[in-house]
Amino acid sequence: MLNIDFSSKVALVTGGSRGIGAETCRILGRAGAHVYINYRSSESEAAAVAEGIAASGGEADVIRFDASNSADVVRAAETILSKHDTIDFIVNNAGKRVDNLLFRMKDEEWREGIDVNLTSAFFVTREFVRAMAKTGGGAIVNVASVAGFVGSAGQANYSAAKAGLVALTKSVAREYATRGVRANCVVPGIIKTDMTSDLKPEYEKALLEQIPLGRFGEPAEVASVIVFLLSDLASYINGAAVHINGGGAML
Repeated sequence: MLNIDFSSKVALVTGGSRGIGAETCRILGRAGAHVYINYRSSESEAAAVAEGIAASGGEADVIRFDASNSADVVRAAETILSKHDTIDFIVNNAGKRVDNLLFRMKDEEWREGIDVNLTSAFFVTREFVRAMAKTGGGAIVNVASVAGFVGSAGQANYSAAKAGLVALTKSVAREYATRGVRANCVVPGIIKTDMTSDLKPEYEKALLEQIPLGRFGEPAEVASVIVFLLSDLASYINGAAVHINGGGAML
């Protein structure tokens, strides 16, 4: 675990009930932050993460909202900011695969892939970044994907959204740096989460052969980099895209 003290800090993690988001919440909680764990449908999993943080002496609340719905995000911001003067950290981790081959992809599949994986980060950042800027700054980390750099067959919507998320990160980094807000993104490769649990054995074998470290990543290995980027240890890192893929895509 990184030796970081986030006492008195407030953090929001979207998609915080499982996978990379849940591990990020746990590390933030252990470091002393008050963590808001966002979920859309998995209430029991979000509650379990919060209970684990509390059991280790940390502070956490679960908050249900659809990050791809602007009205939901506005209400969530009002709730959180009514209890705290500001928010210090945002981790835009909400994501979903809505896979299909390009010529079969329906309009609604395209829109859902873009909305959940890209528009959600825009909505959340828009609602909270002003509070950050008014009270001395903060840090934002967006969770992109290697698919946003190299593309992925059957995932045109996901790949486009994640590429857009990288560009959004850089735009926020430029707009708000003078207000004390840093924005960066992590770019995971294949990580062992629910999103990759359905890989066919032959496809999994082919993917492993392309990774010099010879294994898929663990959620905690991504979460640790996220927390580092939020911390003052990364105080001169802004607008960066940090690749975490075991060497599978040396970009």
